[in-house]
Amino acid sequence: MLATLLIAWHEAAQAGPPFVTDDPQPTDYQHYEVYFFDGGTAVSAGTSSLAGIDFNYGGLPNLQLTAVIPVEFDDPVDADSAHGVGNIQLAAKYRFVRAEDTGWDIALFPRVFLASPSTAVGERNTSVLLPLYAEKDWERWSTFGGGGCVINHGGDATNYCTVGWVVARKLAEHLQLGAEIYYQGAEARGGKATTGVGAGLTYDLSEHFHLMGSMGPGLQNAAASNLYTWYAALLVTY
Repeated sequence: MLATLLIAWHEAAQAGPPFVTDDPQPTDYQHYEVYFFDGGTAVSAGTSSLAGIDFNYGGLPNLQLTAVIPVEFDDPVDADSAHGVGNIQLAAKYRFVRAEDTGWDIALFPRVFLASPSTAVGERNTSVLLPLYAEKDWERWSTFGGGGCVINHGGDATNYCTVGWVVARKLAEHLQLGAEIYYQGAEARGGKATTGVGAGLTYDLSEHFHLMGSMGPGLQNAAASNLYTWYAALLVTY
């Protein structure tokens, strides 16, 4: 596998996806959000990408339940390509501070990455992400971000932390643009940390269908960790 991708873009259309950085807003109570997504990272040795379904349900007020089923594609420059079911993700987002009370939304969003059933792609061990996210909205602006650490002890993997922040603005009734900066520590022994930036947009086709995409280069150890990262999705809300 060329790079373990923390592709966890999975929240409401106004925040979170299409950015690498997440947000604290849970799916509305008894509503659904389903992302049909494709995203990945290119390095000098090739590309690694994920495509799949990201399913979110508002199980309780302020509580979102998430399941992500990805298919992973590894395309190295000097070896055969491989694909298969990647690391299935299970998560629960709990917002314990609301903007109505403090001006900020704050949430915990623990996430479990199950061991991949494939022998060709994905990680063959279970890991856990323990993050905290915050957000503030005013007029047409939104700013959000946070981060956490991944507990990962399988094979050559090592614990690492990730953090990021986004500033976004709604330019029109159906269009939002934003920019982000994020950092991720080395995820394996002998690996390299990465810092990246990106720009993203969300366009509302209708009340229930939304297009989103983002792309941006790596700034730190780019050849080894992140020449550029991309993401595209169709979001269905109901």
